[in-house]
Amino acid sequence: MDEVLVIGEALVDIVTAPGRPAVEHPGGSPANVALGLARLGVGTRLLTRIGDDPRGAAIRAHLEGSGVGLVEGSITDGATSTATARLDAEGVASYEFALDWALPPDIGIGTARAVHTGSIAATLAPGAEDVLRLVEANAGRTVISYDPNARPALMGGHGAALERIERIVRAADVVKVSDEDLAWLTPGQDPLQVIEAWRASGPALVVLTRGGEGAVAVLESGVVEVPAPKITVADTVGAGDALMAGLLDGLDRAGLLTPATIGELRTRSAAELGPLLAHAVKVAAYTCTQPGAQPPTRKELDAWPPTRP
Repeated sequence: MDEVLVIGEALVDIVTAPGRPAVEHPGGSPANVALGLARLGVGTRLLTRIGDDPRGAAIRAHLEGSGVGLVEGSITDGATSTATARLDAEGVASYEFALDWALPPDIGIGTARAVHTGSIAATLAPGAEDVLRLVEANAGRTVISYDPNARPALMGGHGAALERIERIVRAADVVKVSDEDLAWLTPGQDPLQVIEAWRASGPALVVLTRGGEGAVAVLESGVVEVPAPKITVADTVGAGDALMAGLLDGLDRAGLLTPATIGELRTRSAAELGPLLAHAVKVAAYTCTQPGAQPPTRKELDAWPPTRP
């Protein structure tokens, strides 16, 4: 059990911005997490769905070039999915999607010590049912991490989406959610109260990301908050995915990303979690300085000295 398995969509981001020509980048939230983990040196495989076409070949080269292995059955005869990211004047992205999502039949998690999933893959039929089955069947037997990464246009009715998301939250060990996600999922509710309720339902750790304000995490022993460093933003594409990768990498470096050790998070103090969360925030901040979803390698991250607020 020496690898992390990421399950979810890989697609091509078509990035448009005022006054600039469109640019294509490999992307997809789970694929970005897999890329971020591999670049940080964590053994990672991706179970996904890409076409046997030029865009699919570009995704494959992008992932495999950074050390991400594709699970057999991830390449299909269909077209590779796309997401058009429209950037505003501040570099913040909104998305439009053209995709389908399904998993190979009778697929399992193999010998993975940790499984990460989220975003479209966990909510879009027909593949979402297989994702839910894999998560619930392996809860307690492997480390489960989850990022809802809500895409309202693809998630169907609000009530059904929230029910499914909270079902996966209950099965997970580690959850990351953005303030924008919660604004749609639980409108009018205090985000800190929501993530505390989520933590009490099952996970050992829930992290709330707040864009340029950093992140806050809750675990049984308390709350820890980490500000974001001051940076010059190229765009925010893939920032949340990079933070997720940094969070899992930090847990791995702390020896906690295994089924035998993840439960130790329930007894760790908030103070002990601070450096780990700061590491995750730094990974996200670095990614915001790069165009497209380009998380750092370990060497790049170690050499990067952002100005502290």
